Amino acid sequence: MSFIEITAFLANGFVISLIIFAVTLIVGIPLGLPIAFCSMSKFAPLKAVAKTFVWIVRGIPLMLQIFIIYYVPGLLFGNPIFSQIDRYIIRNFTIPHDGGLTQMLLTNAGGLVAVLIAFAINYACYFSEIYRGGIESISKGQYEAGYVLGLTKSQVFKFVVLKQVVKRIVPPMSNEIITLIKDTALANCIMLPEIIKQAKELAATQALIWPLFYTGVFYLIFVGLLTIIFGKVEKKLSYFRS
Repeated sequence: MSFIEITAFLANGFVISLIIFAVTLIVGIPLGLPIAFCSMSKFAPLKAVAKTFVWIVRGIPLMLQIFIIYYVPGLLFGNPIFSQIDRYIIRNFTIPHDGGLTQMLLTNAGGLVAVLIAFAINYACYFSEIYRGGIESISKGQYEAGYVLGLTKSQVFKFVVLKQVVKRIVPPMSNEIITLIKDTALANCIMLPEIIKQAKELAATQALIWPLFYTGVFYLIFVGLLTIIFGKVEKKLSYFRS
């Protein structure tokens, strides 16, 4: 295989990595907010459930969570849900056999769904703790000042607290998001053909080891773009600096 062919082959895998990355952010960022509010709730049972859930998710390795979601339904209930998704697609859709991205997505749809569920839940819990820390870092005096001015609780949060929270959570959120794109490599533990799995396939079938190291270029370029974006966001929010 030529360098261009290998790059295209790896790029197909990186597209799957980007799909995992994008869906995790789309689901995990908003999902983390209600989890954070539950963790700060004054209703003790709800707070205990939320904190226990976050503790369990953060305490178990993400790879193990992928295994649990992918395999446990079949082990407990005799119903391998995600394998059934693959079988359904194979029976009802015309799948090209050109080794391209479409074939990869259709033949691995069940595994992709399982990975997306695991990533979304995992990162929602991490984001929730960032939200909680940002909200609780705002002094009570600012809430009280808002109430004195006649603002309601929701208005105080919207006009006084929210922008300060956003400013404070951008650095830890950016770190988590950068970690996320690298964590997508864990998807290959259930044979999902993301970029690392593609490189391993080249090593097994073509006896080429260098593509495994070449994958780092894809990650570096994407992380560089994220770093530039988050740097601009932090600069835009710098007017909160005292």
